[in-house]
Amino acid sequence: MSASRGTGHQSGRGQGRERSQRQLRVGEEIRHRMAEILTRDDVRDPELYGQSITVTQVQISPDMKQALVYARPLAGDVELSKKVIAALNRHAGFLRGRLGREISIRHTPELRFALDESFDKADELDRLLRSEPVARDLQK
Repeated sequence: MSASRGTGHQSGRGQGRERSQRQLRVGEEIRHRMAEILTRDDVRDPELYGQSITVTQVQISPDMKQALVYARPLAGDVELSKKVIAALNRHAGFLRGRLGREISIRHTPELRFALDESFDKADELDRLLRSEPVARDLQK
């Protein structure tokens, strides 16, 4: 498991408004703790067994009651990634309980997991930038 990317000021995922310092701080703390929990293989699910899952970002709602956790398995295709995210969502209550024991905030937010597709989008953009038509345009 690894935790690679922070929370950032802009959500970049459709909401477009700035997060408060508290939301950023709590989101980052949850990201780190969730990566640790998933590394320990606490969840007993065949679709999660042996998977290295990267927790890339956590967005906290303004009322701090919900957290959207962006994650993805390090290896595997799109179908495997969807199965892993579905398994994480099935175990969201269990993971929330584990998280509640490891962070110090008044109320542990309800967790929802989503597949982080930003790496796929970056790969697609890189592929487009290296394409023949773009290379021709850059030489002009």
